[in-house]
Amino acid sequence: MRIEGTLTKWNDDRGFGFITPAQGGSEVFVHISAFPKDGHRPTIGERLTFETEVGREGKKRAKNLLCPTRPTTHAMRQLASHRRSEKPGFFDRAIPLAVIAALAYYGYSQYSGRSAQQAMVAAPAGEQSASSSFHCDGRTHCSQMTSCAEATYFLQNCPNVKMDGDHDGIPCEQQWCTSTFAK
Repeated sequence: MRIEGTLTKWNDDRGFGFITPAQGGSEVFVHISAFPKDGHRPTIGERLTFETEVGREGKKRAKNLLCPTRPTTHAMRQLASHRRSEKPGFFDRAIPLAVIAALAYYGYSQYSGRSAQQAMVAAPAGEQSASSSFHCDGRTHCSQMTSCAEATYFLQNCPNVKMDGDHDGIPCEQQWCTSTFAK
Protein backbone atom coordinates (compact mmCIF):
# COMPACT_ATOMS: atom_id res chain seq x y z
CA MET A 1 0.00 0.00 0.00
CA ARG A 2 1.40 3.42 -1.05
CA ILE A 3 1.65 6.14 1.53
CA GLU A 4 2.00 9.86 0.88
CA GLY A 5 4.25 12.02 2.99
CA THR A 6 6.78 14.85 3.19
CA LEU A 7 10.51 14.63 3.77
CA THR A 8 10.92 16.49 7.08
CA LYS A 9 14.48 15.63 8.12
CA TRP A 10 17.49 14.87 5.94
CA ASN A 11 21.20 14.31 6.69
CA ASP A 12 22.90 14.63 3.31
CA ASP A 13 26.34 13.70 4.69
CA ARG A 14 25.10 10.35 6.02
CA GLY A 15 22.45 9.72 3.32
CA PHE A 16 19.31 9.22 5.38
CA GLY A 17 16.34 11.10 6.79
CA PHE A 18 12.73 10.83 7.95
CA ILE A 19 9.36 11.15 6.20
CA THR A 20 6.25 12.40 7.99
CA PRO A 21 3.17 10.59 6.59
CA ALA A 22 0.36 12.89 5.36
CA GLN A 23 -2.36 10.92 7.21
CA GLY A 24 -0.42 11.17 10.50
CA GLY A 25 1.56 8.70 12.52
CA SER A 26 5.21 8.31 13.45
CA GLU A 27 8.05 9.34 11.17
CA VAL A 28 9.36 6.71 8.74
CA PHE A 29 13.10 6.21 8.22
CA VAL A 30 14.34 6.59 4.62
CA HIS A 31 17.77 5.80 3.17
CA ILE A 32 19.23 7.43 0.05
CA SER A 33 19.10 4.06 -1.73
CA ALA A 34 15.27 4.16 -1.64
CA PHE A 35 15.16 7.33 -3.79
CA PRO A 36 15.00 7.16 -7.58
CA LYS A 37 18.39 7.38 -9.25
CA ASP A 38 17.51 10.42 -11.33
CA GLY A 39 20.41 12.68 -10.38
CA HIS A 40 18.40 14.79 -7.91
CA ARG A 41 19.31 15.02 -4.23
CA PRO A 42 16.50 14.75 -1.67
CA THR A 43 15.30 18.10 -0.30
CA ILE A 44 13.41 18.87 2.90
CA GLY A 45 9.75 19.58 2.22
CA GLU A 46 9.66 17.37 -0.88
CA ARG A 47 6.42 15.41 -1.39
CA LEU A 48 6.93 11.65 -1.68
CA THR A 49 4.96 8.45 -2.07
CA PHE A 50 6.38 5.22 -0.72
CA GLU A 51 5.78 1.74 0.60
CA THR A 52 7.02 0.53 3.97
CA GLU A 53 8.88 -2.49 5.19
CA VAL A 54 10.21 -3.55 8.54
CA GLY A 55 14.00 -3.20 8.81
CA ARG A 56 16.51 -5.37 10.68
CA GLU A 57 15.94 -3.46 13.93
CA GLY A 58 12.17 -3.98 13.69
CA LYS A 59 11.48 -0.36 12.71
CA LYS A 60 9.56 0.88 9.67
CA ARG A 61 11.55 2.09 6.71
CA ALA A 62 10.50 3.51 3.32
CA LYS A 63 11.04 1.60 0.08
CA ASN A 64 10.06 2.03 -3.60
CA LEU A 65 10.02 5.80 -3.23
CA LEU A 66 8.48 8.02 -5.93
CA CYS A 67 8.90 11.78 -6.16
CA PRO A 68 5.85 13.16 -8.01
CA THR A 69 7.17 16.74 -8.07
CA ARG A 70 10.34 15.76 -9.92
CA PRO A 71 10.43 15.34 -13.70
CA THR A 72 10.15 11.69 -14.58
CA THR A 73 13.18 9.78 -15.75
CA HIS A 74 11.33 9.00 -18.99
CA ALA A 75 10.78 12.72 -19.67
CA MET A 76 14.46 13.44 -18.93
CA ARG A 77 15.54 10.69 -21.32
CA GLN A 78 13.27 12.04 -24.05
CA LEU A 79 14.69 15.54 -23.61
CA ALA A 80 18.27 14.25 -23.73
CA SER A 81 17.47 12.09 -26.76
CA HIS A 82 15.89 15.06 -28.54
CA ARG A 83 18.99 17.19 -27.89
CA ARG A 84 21.28 14.47 -29.26
CA SER A 85 19.17 13.89 -32.37
CA GLU A 86 19.16 17.53 -33.45
CA LYS A 87 21.41 17.87 -36.46
CA PRO A 88 23.80 20.80 -36.45
CA GLY A 89 22.76 23.58 -38.81
CA PHE A 90 24.84 25.12 -41.57
CA PHE A 91 26.32 27.81 -39.34
CA ASP A 92 27.05 25.32 -36.55
CA ARG A 93 29.34 23.52 -38.98
CA ALA A 94 30.58 26.49 -41.04
CA ILE A 95 31.82 28.66 -38.19
CA PRO A 96 34.33 26.13 -36.77
CA LEU A 97 35.56 25.40 -40.30
CA ALA A 98 36.03 29.12 -40.97
CA VAL A 99 37.99 29.52 -37.73
CA ILE A 100 40.23 26.58 -38.62
CA ALA A 101 40.80 27.92 -42.13
CA ALA A 102 41.67 31.38 -40.77
CA LEU A 103 44.14 29.89 -38.28
CA ALA A 104 45.73 27.76 -41.00
CA TYR A 105 46.07 30.78 -43.30
CA TYR A 106 47.59 32.87 -40.52
CA GLY A 107 50.03 30.10 -39.58
CA TYR A 108 51.07 29.56 -43.18
CA SER A 109 51.58 33.27 -43.81
CA GLN A 110 53.68 33.57 -40.65
CA TYR A 111 55.74 30.51 -41.58
CA SER A 112 56.32 31.55 -45.20
CA GLY A 113 57.17 35.12 -44.16
CA ARG A 114 59.66 33.87 -41.58
CA SER A 115 61.40 31.47 -43.97
CA ALA A 116 61.71 34.18 -46.64
CA GLN A 117 63.04 36.58 -44.02
CA GLN A 118 65.60 34.01 -42.85
CA ALA A 119 66.73 33.49 -46.44
CA MET A 120 67.18 37.26 -46.86
CA VAL A 121 69.11 37.58 -43.59
CA ALA A 122 71.26 34.54 -44.33
CA ALA A 123 72.17 35.72 -47.83
CA PRO A 124 74.07 38.94 -46.91
CA ALA A 125 76.01 37.17 -44.14
CA GLY A 126 77.03 34.42 -46.55
CA GLU A 127 77.77 37.01 -49.23
CA GLN A 128 80.28 38.90 -47.09
CA SER A 129 82.28 35.83 -46.17
CA ALA A 130 81.87 34.22 -49.56
CA SER A 131 82.62 37.34 -51.62
CA SER A 132 86.33 36.90 -51.09
CA SER A 133 86.31 33.25 -52.20
CA PHE A 134 83.70 33.35 -55.02
CA HIS A 135 83.76 35.33 -58.24
CA CYS A 136 81.68 35.32 -61.41
CA ASP A 137 83.41 32.97 -63.83
CA GLY A 138 80.64 32.10 -66.28
CA ARG A 139 79.01 29.19 -64.38
CA THR A 140 75.20 29.41 -64.59
CA HIS A 141 73.72 26.02 -63.45
CA CYS A 142 73.32 24.30 -60.09
CA SER A 143 75.30 21.29 -61.23
CA GLN A 144 78.34 23.56 -61.51
CA MET A 145 78.12 24.77 -57.87
CA THR A 146 79.67 23.17 -54.80
CA SER A 147 77.52 24.66 -52.01
CA CYS A 148 74.39 26.64 -51.25
CA ALA A 149 76.48 29.68 -50.29
CA GLU A 150 78.24 29.59 -53.67
CA ALA A 151 74.92 29.26 -55.55
CA THR A 152 73.46 32.16 -53.52
CA TYR A 153 76.46 34.35 -54.34
CA PHE A 154 76.16 33.56 -58.06
CA LEU A 155 72.39 34.22 -58.05
CA GLN A 156 72.80 37.62 -56.38
CA ASN A 157 75.94 38.86 -58.14
CA CYS A 158 76.38 37.21 -61.51
CA PRO A 159 74.37 37.78 -64.74
CA ASN A 160 72.44 35.13 -66.72
CA VAL A 161 72.40 32.41 -64.02
CA LYS A 162 69.74 29.69 -64.25
CA MET A 163 69.53 28.50 -60.65
CA ASP A 164 66.19 29.85 -59.38
CA GLY A 165 63.44 28.14 -61.39
CA ASP A 166 60.57 29.27 -59.15
CA HIS A 167 61.91 32.84 -58.70
CA ASP A 168 61.69 32.82 -54.90
CA GLY A 169 65.26 34.02 -54.29
CA ILE A 170 66.53 30.63 -53.13
CA PRO A 171 68.85 28.95 -55.67
CA CYS A 172 69.35 25.23 -56.26
CA GLU A 173 66.55 24.16 -53.93
CA GLN A 174 66.60 20.56 -55.10
CA GLN A 175 70.36 20.13 -54.89
CA TRP A 176 72.11 22.48 -52.45
CA CYS A 177 69.68 24.77 -50.66
CA THR A 178 67.18 22.13 -49.50
CA SER A 179 66.42 23.74 -46.11
CA THR A 180 66.72 27.11 -44.40
CA PHE A 181 69.77 25.75 -42.53
CA ALA A 182 71.75 24.80 -45.65
CA LYS A 183 75.08 26.60 -46.09
